Amino acid sequence: MDKTYVKVRGEWVYLYRAVDRGGQTLGFMLSDKRDTKAARKSFVNALHNNGIPKTDYH
Repeated sequence: MDKTYVKVRGEWVYLYRAVDRGGQTLGFMLSDKRDTKAARKSFVNALHNNGIPKTDYH
């Protein structure tokens, strides 16, 4: 997950983005608020759309 502040159609919004190890975007969300609720929603949506990631741990 990462987030940044971008201007969309003249309005500043937060871009939340979920990426995989290869740098491919798994999901994104624009939000006018930077808070825990917005970050959690973005993370849950990415997991829902892409599944729980596999780990390298044995």
